[in-house]
Amino acid sequence: MAPRLLLQEVSDLCLGKPPLKSVSISATVGEALSALKRFGEGSLSVWSCDHSEKSNVDIICSSDSAEDCRCVGKVCMVDVICFLGKEENLTSPATALEAPLEVLIPKGSGLVRHLEPHDSLVDAIDRILEGAQNLVIPIQSRRTTAARKKLLPNRSFNTLHNHREYCWLTQEDIIRYLLNYIGVFSPTSNTPINSLQVIDSENFLAVHYDDPASAVLPLISQSLVQQTSVAILDVDGRVIGEISPYTLNTCHESVAAAIATLSAGDLMAYIDCGGPPDELVQLVKERLEEKKYGAFLELMEEESMSYSSSFCSTSSDEEFGWGRRSGGGYSARLVRRSEAIVCYPWSSLVAVMVQALSHRVSYVWVVEEDATLFGTVTFASMFKVFRESLRSLA
Repeated sequence: MAPRLLLQEVSDLCLGKPPLKSVSISATVGEALSALKRFGEGSLSVWSCDHSEKSNVDIICSSDSAEDCRCVGKVCMVDVICFLGKEENLTSPATALEAPLEVLIPKGSGLVRHLEPHDSLVDAIDRILEGAQNLVIPIQSRRTTAARKKLLPNRSFNTLHNHREYCWLTQEDIIRYLLNYIGVFSPTSNTPINSLQVIDSENFLAVHYDDPASAVLPLISQSLVQQTSVAILDVDGRVIGEISPYTLNTCHESVAAAIATLSAGDLMAYIDCGGPPDELVQLVKERLEEKKYGAFLELMEEESMSYSSSFCSTSSDEEFGWGRRSGGGYSARLVRRSEAIVCYPWSSLVAVMVQALSHRVSYVWVVEEDATLFGTVTFASMFKVFRESLRSLA
Protein backbone atom coordinates (compact mmCIF):
# COMPACT_ATOMS: atom_id res chain seq x y z
CA MET A 1 0.00 0.00 0.00
CA ALA A 2 2.85 2.41 0.75
CA PRO A 3 4.21 2.41 -2.85
CA ARG A 4 0.68 3.02 -4.14
CA LEU A 5 0.34 6.12 -1.99
CA LEU A 6 3.68 7.46 -3.19
CA LEU A 7 2.71 7.00 -6.84
CA GLN A 8 -0.94 8.05 -6.50
CA GLU A 9 -1.95 10.65 -9.10
CA VAL A 10 -4.22 13.53 -8.09
CA SER A 11 -6.57 12.76 -11.00
CA ASP A 12 -7.76 9.67 -9.11
CA LEU A 13 -8.92 11.89 -6.24
CA CYS A 14 -10.96 14.02 -8.66
CA LEU A 15 -13.22 11.27 -9.99
CA GLY A 16 -16.85 12.40 -9.98
CA LYS A 17 -16.07 15.98 -8.96
CA PRO A 18 -18.17 18.68 -10.68
CA PRO A 19 -16.49 21.27 -12.93
CA LEU A 20 -15.77 24.66 -11.41
CA LYS A 21 -18.18 27.50 -11.95
CA SER A 22 -16.29 30.71 -12.34
CA VAL A 23 -16.19 34.47 -12.34
CA SER A 24 -13.70 36.79 -14.03
CA ILE A 25 -11.26 38.88 -12.02
CA SER A 26 -12.55 41.86 -14.05
CA ALA A 27 -16.02 41.54 -12.47
CA THR A 28 -17.25 43.72 -9.63
CA VAL A 29 -18.00 42.57 -6.09
CA GLY A 30 -21.70 42.97 -6.84
CA GLU A 31 -21.48 40.81 -9.97
CA ALA A 32 -19.70 38.09 -8.01
CA LEU A 33 -22.38 38.29 -5.29
CA SER A 34 -25.08 37.94 -7.92
CA ALA A 35 -23.32 34.90 -9.41
CA LEU A 36 -23.01 33.24 -5.99
CA LYS A 37 -26.75 33.57 -5.49
CA ARG A 38 -27.67 32.61 -9.04
CA PHE A 39 -25.54 29.46 -9.10
CA GLY A 40 -26.28 28.45 -5.50
CA GLU A 41 -22.59 27.76 -4.89
CA GLY A 42 -20.62 28.01 -1.65
CA SER A 43 -17.77 29.61 -3.60
CA LEU A 44 -16.74 30.47 -7.15
CA SER A 45 -13.35 30.17 -8.78
CA VAL A 46 -11.87 33.46 -10.00
CA TRP A 47 -10.04 33.41 -13.35
CA SER A 48 -7.68 35.82 -15.07
CA CYS A 49 -9.51 35.56 -18.41
CA ASP A 50 -12.31 37.99 -19.25
CA HIS A 51 -14.89 37.11 -21.89
CA SER A 52 -17.64 39.46 -20.79
CA GLU A 53 -18.20 40.73 -24.33
CA LYS A 54 -18.49 37.21 -25.77
CA SER A 55 -20.60 35.43 -23.17
CA ASN A 56 -24.37 35.53 -22.69
CA VAL A 57 -23.68 35.50 -18.96
CA ASP A 58 -21.49 38.59 -18.59
CA ILE A 59 -18.98 37.41 -16.03
CA ILE A 60 -18.62 33.73 -16.88
CA CYS A 61 -15.54 32.64 -18.80
CA SER A 62 -16.28 31.11 -22.19
CA SER A 63 -15.06 27.95 -23.85
CA ASP A 64 -12.74 29.75 -26.27
CA SER A 65 -10.53 30.96 -23.42
CA ALA A 66 -7.02 32.20 -24.00
CA GLU A 67 -4.35 29.59 -23.38
CA ASP A 68 -2.91 31.60 -20.48
CA CYS A 69 -6.20 31.69 -18.57
CA ARG A 70 -5.45 30.89 -14.92
CA CYS A 71 -7.45 30.47 -11.74
CA VAL A 72 -6.16 33.23 -9.46
CA GLY A 73 -8.37 32.71 -6.42
CA LYS A 74 -11.84 32.00 -5.15
CA VAL A 75 -14.62 34.14 -3.74
CA CYS A 76 -17.41 33.24 -1.32
CA MET A 77 -20.16 34.96 0.65
CA VAL A 78 -17.84 35.39 3.64
CA ASP A 79 -15.52 37.53 1.51
CA VAL A 80 -18.45 39.77 0.57
CA ILE A 81 -19.73 39.98 4.16
CA CYS A 82 -16.31 40.93 5.54
CA PHE A 83 -15.89 43.54 2.80
CA LEU A 84 -19.30 45.11 3.41
CA GLY A 85 -18.71 45.04 7.16
CA LYS A 86 -15.77 47.43 6.96
CA GLU A 87 -16.58 50.80 8.44
CA GLU A 88 -15.94 52.66 5.19
CA ASN A 89 -18.50 50.46 3.37
CA LEU A 90 -21.30 50.46 5.96
CA THR A 91 -22.70 53.83 4.93
CA SER A 92 -22.96 52.93 1.25
CA PRO A 93 -23.04 49.19 0.50
CA ALA A 94 -24.24 49.88 -3.05
CA THR A 95 -21.05 51.80 -3.78
CA ALA A 96 -18.97 49.07 -2.15
CA LEU A 97 -20.56 46.46 -4.43
CA GLU A 98 -19.31 48.41 -7.44
CA ALA A 99 -15.68 47.85 -6.36
CA PRO A 100 -13.55 45.56 -8.54
CA LEU A 101 -13.54 41.93 -7.46
CA GLU A 102 -9.77 41.94 -7.12
CA VAL A 103 -10.17 43.77 -3.77
CA LEU A 104 -11.38 40.44 -2.33
CA ILE A 105 -8.46 38.38 -3.67
CA PRO A 106 -5.32 38.40 -1.47
CA LYS A 107 -2.34 39.38 -3.59
CA GLY A 108 0.52 36.90 -3.82
CA SER A 109 -1.02 34.59 -1.25
CA GLY A 110 -0.80 31.35 -3.23
CA LEU A 111 -4.07 30.16 -1.69
CA VAL A 112 -5.03 28.59 -5.03
CA ARG A 113 -2.49 26.53 -7.00
CA HIS A 114 -2.67 24.65 -10.29
CA LEU A 115 -1.60 21.01 -10.62
CA GLU A 116 -1.70 18.62 -13.56
CA PRO A 117 -3.69 15.34 -13.41
CA HIS A 118 -0.50 13.24 -13.43
CA ASP A 119 1.02 15.07 -10.45
CA SER A 120 1.31 12.93 -7.35
CA LEU A 121 -0.50 12.97 -4.04
CA VAL A 122 2.82 13.94 -2.46
CA ASP A 123 2.98 16.96 -4.81
CA ALA A 124 -0.49 17.99 -3.65
CA ILE A 125 0.49 17.71 0.02
CA ASP A 126 3.63 19.76 -0.66
CA ARG A 127 1.56 22.55 -2.23
CA ILE A 128 -0.73 22.62 0.82
CA LEU A 129 2.24 22.79 3.16
CA GLU A 130 3.39 25.78 1.11
CA GLY A 131 0.10 27.52 1.95
CA ALA A 132 -2.40 26.43 -0.71
CA GLN A 133 -6.06 26.13 0.33
CA ASN A 134 -7.42 24.69 -2.89
CA LEU A 135 -5.71 22.93 -5.78
CA VAL A 136 -7.07 23.38 -9.31
CA ILE A 137 -6.94 20.16 -11.33
CA PRO A 138 -7.97 19.62 -14.98
CA ILE A 139 -10.75 17.05 -15.23
CA GLN A 140 -9.80 14.08 -17.38
CA SER A 141 -12.59 12.74 -19.54
CA ARG A 142 -13.02 10.63 -22.64
CA ARG A 143 -15.50 13.12 -23.98
CA THR A 144 -13.84 15.37 -26.54
CA THR A 145 -13.72 19.14 -26.30
CA ALA A 146 -15.90 19.37 -29.40
CA ALA A 147 -18.54 17.17 -27.78
CA ARG A 148 -18.47 19.36 -24.67
CA LYS A 149 -18.94 22.50 -26.74
CA LYS A 150 -22.09 21.02 -28.29
CA LEU A 151 -23.56 20.66 -24.81
CA LEU A 152 -22.79 24.20 -23.69
CA PRO A 153 -25.74 25.99 -25.39
CA ASN A 154 -28.10 23.91 -23.24
CA ARG A 155 -26.45 25.06 -20.03
CA SER A 156 -26.88 28.30 -18.14
CA PHE A 157 -23.15 28.58 -17.42
CA ASN A 158 -19.83 27.73 -19.00
CA THR A 159 -17.11 25.67 -17.36
CA LEU A 160 -14.35 25.49 -19.98
CA HIS A 161 -11.03 27.31 -19.64
CA ASN A 162 -8.16 26.69 -22.06
CA HIS A 163 -10.54 24.14 -23.65
CA ARG A 164 -10.55 22.10 -20.43
CA GLU A 165 -12.75 21.73 -17.39
CA TYR A 166 -11.28 21.99 -13.90
CA CYS A 167 -12.26 20.99 -10.38
CA TRP A 168 -11.19 21.80 -6.82
CA LEU A 169 -9.06 19.37 -4.87
CA THR A 170 -9.44 20.38 -1.24
CA GLN A 171 -7.61 19.56 1.97
CA GLU A 172 -10.66 17.59 3.07
CA ASP A 173 -10.50 15.45 -0.09
CA ILE A 174 -6.91 14.47 0.66
CA ILE A 175 -7.53 13.80 4.35
CA ARG A 176 -10.48 11.56 3.44
CA TYR A 177 -8.27 9.67 1.01
CA LEU A 178 -5.47 9.23 3.56
CA LEU A 179 -8.00 7.93 6.09
CA ASN A 180 -8.66 5.02 3.73
CA TYR A 181 -5.01 4.01 4.16
CA ILE A 182 -4.63 4.96 7.80
CA GLY A 183 -3.11 1.56 8.65
CA VAL A 184 -0.04 2.51 6.63
CA PHE A 185 0.64 5.31 9.11
CA SER A 186 0.39 3.17 12.25
CA PRO A 187 1.49 3.62 15.01
CA THR A 188 1.66 7.38 14.31
CA SER A 189 -2.07 7.55 13.60
CA ASN A 190 -2.82 6.17 17.07
CA THR A 191 -0.44 8.56 18.83
CA PRO A 192 -1.89 11.37 21.00
CA ILE A 193 -1.81 14.70 19.21
CA ASN A 194 0.15 16.35 22.03
CA SER A 195 3.04 14.02 21.17
CA LEU A 196 3.02 14.85 17.44
CA GLN A 197 3.53 18.63 17.60
CA VAL A 198 0.34 19.27 15.62
CA ILE A 199 -1.37 21.50 18.21
CA ASP A 200 -1.05 25.23 17.58
CA SER A 201 -1.37 26.82 21.01
CA GLU A 202 -0.25 30.31 19.96
CA ASN A 203 -1.93 31.37 16.71
CA PHE A 204 -5.56 30.42 17.35
CA LEU A 205 -8.27 33.07 16.97
CA ALA A 206 -10.51 33.87 19.93
CA VAL A 207 -12.58 36.67 21.48
CA HIS A 208 -14.71 36.94 24.62
CA TYR A 209 -18.49 36.68 24.61
CA ASP A 210 -19.04 40.35 25.47
CA ASP A 211 -16.54 41.74 22.96
CA PRO A 212 -18.08 43.77 20.12
CA ALA A 213 -18.62 41.66 17.02
CA SER A 214 -16.86 44.35 15.00
CA ALA A 215 -13.65 43.20 16.69
CA VAL A 216 -14.28 39.74 15.22
CA LEU A 217 -14.42 41.01 11.62
CA PRO A 218 -10.67 40.91 10.85
CA LEU A 219 -10.44 37.57 12.66
CA ILE A 220 -13.17 36.13 10.43
CA SER A 221 -11.14 37.11 7.36
CA GLN A 222 -8.07 35.55 8.93
CA SER A 223 -9.92 32.36 9.85
CA LEU A 224 -11.14 32.05 6.26
CA VAL A 225 -7.53 32.08 5.05
CA GLN A 226 -6.41 29.66 7.77
CA GLN A 227 -9.52 27.48 7.28
CA THR A 228 -10.29 27.62 10.98
CA SER A 229 -12.79 29.62 13.03
CA VAL A 230 -13.04 32.22 15.81
CA ALA A 231 -13.60 30.79 19.29
CA ILE A 232 -15.96 32.54 21.69
CA LEU A 233 -14.74 32.35 25.29
CA ASP A 234 -16.32 33.10 28.65
CA VAL A 235 -14.54 35.13 31.36
CA ASP A 236 -12.65 32.03 32.51
CA GLY A 237 -11.31 31.23 29.04
CA ARG A 238 -13.67 28.31 28.43
CA VAL A 239 -14.91 27.68 24.90
CA ILE A 240 -18.65 28.29 24.68
CA GLY A 241 -19.04 28.49 20.90
CA GLU A 242 -17.53 29.90 17.74
CA ILE A 243 -18.05 32.24 14.83
CA SER A 244 -17.47 30.00 11.86
CA PRO A 245 -16.90 31.12 8.25
CA TYR A 246 -18.61 27.88 7.23
CA THR A 247 -21.81 29.04 8.92
CA LEU A 248 -21.44 32.65 7.76
CA ASN A 249 -21.12 31.41 4.20
CA THR A 250 -24.79 30.39 4.24
CA CYS A 251 -25.98 33.83 5.31
CA HIS A 252 -27.33 36.86 3.46
CA GLU A 253 -24.80 39.66 2.90
CA SER A 254 -26.76 41.91 5.25
CA VAL A 255 -25.35 39.92 8.20
CA ALA A 256 -22.53 42.48 7.95
CA ALA A 257 -24.95 44.80 9.77
CA ALA A 258 -25.12 42.36 12.70
CA ILE A 259 -21.33 42.26 12.85
CA ALA A 260 -21.28 46.05 13.02
CA THR A 261 -23.86 46.33 15.81
CA LEU A 262 -23.92 43.23 18.05
CA SER A 263 -21.63 41.61 20.58
CA ALA A 264 -19.69 38.48 19.64
CA GLY A 265 -22.04 36.33 21.72
CA ASP A 266 -25.16 37.79 20.13
CA LEU A 267 -23.63 37.34 16.67
CA MET A 268 -23.31 33.62 17.44
CA ALA A 269 -27.05 33.43 18.00
CA TYR A 270 -27.78 35.64 14.98
CA ILE A 271 -26.07 33.32 12.47
CA ASP A 272 -27.21 30.04 14.00
CA CYS A 273 -29.22 27.53 11.96
CA GLY A 274 -32.78 28.63 11.28
CA GLY A 275 -32.09 32.34 11.02
CA PRO A 276 -31.72 35.15 13.55
CA PRO A 277 -34.16 35.57 16.48
CA ASP A 278 -36.67 38.37 15.94
CA GLU A 279 -35.45 40.32 18.96
CA LEU A 280 -31.89 40.40 17.61
CA VAL A 281 -33.10 41.49 14.18
CA GLN A 282 -34.97 44.35 15.79
CA LEU A 283 -31.94 45.27 17.89
CA VAL A 284 -29.74 45.41 14.78
CA LYS A 285 -32.26 47.64 13.00
CA GLU A 286 -32.45 50.03 15.94
CA ARG A 287 -28.67 50.31 16.15
CA LEU A 288 -28.39 50.81 12.40
CA GLU A 289 -30.77 53.73 12.71
CA GLU A 290 -28.72 55.14 15.57
CA LYS A 291 -25.54 54.90 13.49
CA LYS A 292 -27.36 56.27 10.41
CA TYR A 293 -26.69 53.17 8.31
CA GLY A 294 -30.01 53.36 6.49
CA ALA A 295 -28.74 51.53 3.39
CA PHE A 296 -28.20 48.36 5.42
CA LEU A 297 -31.76 48.59 6.71
CA GLU A 298 -32.89 48.17 3.11
CA LEU A 299 -30.67 45.10 2.74
CA MET A 300 -32.19 43.58 5.87
CA GLU A 301 -35.72 44.14 4.53
CA GLU A 302 -34.72 42.30 1.34
CA GLU A 303 -33.37 39.43 3.43
CA SER A 304 -36.51 39.12 5.55
CA MET A 305 -38.63 38.81 2.41
CA SER A 306 -36.44 36.15 0.81
CA TYR A 307 -35.86 34.20 4.02
CA SER A 308 -39.49 33.67 4.94
CA SER A 309 -39.72 30.43 2.95
CA SER A 310 -36.27 28.95 3.67
CA PHE A 311 -35.43 26.37 6.33
CA CYS A 312 -32.69 23.93 7.35
CA SER A 313 -32.43 20.43 5.89
CA THR A 314 -29.67 17.96 5.07
CA SER A 315 -27.59 17.80 1.93
CA SER A 316 -24.18 16.74 0.66
CA ASP A 317 -21.85 19.63 -0.16
CA GLU A 318 -18.73 20.07 -2.21
CA GLU A 319 -16.13 21.66 0.02
CA PHE A 320 -15.54 22.04 3.76
CA GLY A 321 -19.26 21.90 4.53
CA TRP A 322 -19.92 25.16 2.68
CA GLY A 323 -23.55 24.76 1.75
CA ARG A 324 -25.32 25.60 -1.43
CA ARG A 325 -27.40 28.69 -0.95
CA SER A 326 -31.16 28.97 -1.34
CA GLY A 327 -32.17 32.27 -2.87
CA GLY A 328 -31.04 35.26 -0.85
CA GLY A 329 -31.60 33.83 2.63
CA TYR A 330 -30.00 31.09 4.63
CA SER A 331 -28.95 27.85 2.97
CA ALA A 332 -31.53 25.10 2.62
CA ARG A 333 -29.22 22.58 4.24
CA LEU A 334 -28.23 21.51 7.73
CA VAL A 335 -25.98 24.36 8.78
CA ARG A 336 -23.70 23.36 11.62
CA ARG A 337 -24.66 25.30 14.71
CA SER A 338 -22.26 27.51 16.65
CA GLU A 339 -21.19 24.84 19.15
CA ALA A 340 -17.44 24.40 18.90
CA ILE A 341 -16.06 21.00 17.87
CA VAL A 342 -13.49 20.08 20.52
CA CYS A 343 -10.99 17.36 21.36
CA TYR A 344 -8.35 16.91 24.08
CA PRO A 345 -4.55 16.94 23.99
CA TRP A 346 -4.50 13.19 24.59
CA SER A 347 -6.88 12.43 21.68
CA SER A 348 -5.31 10.29 18.96
CA LEU A 349 -4.56 11.69 15.52
CA VAL A 350 -6.98 9.33 13.78
CA ALA A 351 -9.76 10.19 16.25
CA VAL A 352 -9.34 13.90 15.54
CA MET A 353 -9.32 13.21 11.78
CA VAL A 354 -12.60 11.34 12.00
CA GLN A 355 -14.10 14.01 14.23
CA ALA A 356 -13.24 16.81 11.80
CA LEU A 357 -14.43 14.89 8.74
CA SER A 358 -17.71 13.91 10.38
CA HIS A 359 -18.47 17.59 11.07
CA ARG A 360 -17.20 18.75 7.65
CA VAL A 361 -14.62 21.14 9.13
CA SER A 362 -10.86 21.38 8.60
CA TYR A 363 -9.94 22.05 12.24
CA VAL A 364 -10.79 20.96 15.78
CA TRP A 365 -10.42 23.03 18.96
CA VAL A 366 -8.19 21.47 21.62
CA VAL A 367 -9.37 22.07 25.19
CA GLU A 368 -8.28 21.09 28.67
CA GLU A 369 -10.49 19.03 30.96
CA ASP A 370 -12.14 22.20 32.31
CA ALA A 371 -12.98 23.33 28.72
CA THR A 372 -10.39 26.13 28.69
CA LEU A 373 -8.91 26.66 25.25
CA PHE A 374 -5.52 25.05 24.65
CA GLY A 375 -5.13 25.42 20.87
CA THR A 376 -6.24 24.05 17.51
CA VAL A 377 -5.45 21.12 15.25
CA THR A 378 -5.89 21.69 11.52
CA PHE A 379 -5.69 19.55 8.43
CA ALA A 380 -2.62 21.57 7.44
CA SER A 381 -0.81 20.53 10.63
CA MET A 382 -1.84 16.91 10.07
CA PHE A 383 -0.29 17.01 6.59
CA LYS A 384 3.09 17.72 8.15
CA VAL A 385 2.87 14.41 10.01
CA PHE A 386 1.71 12.46 6.97
CA ARG A 387 4.38 14.04 4.76
CA GLU A 388 7.12 12.95 7.16
CA SER A 389 5.66 9.43 7.21
CA LEU A 390 5.57 9.29 3.42
CA ARG A 391 9.19 10.43 3.27
CA SER A 392 10.15 7.52 5.51
CA LEU A 393 8.33 5.17 3.13
CA ALA A 394 10.11 6.45 0.03
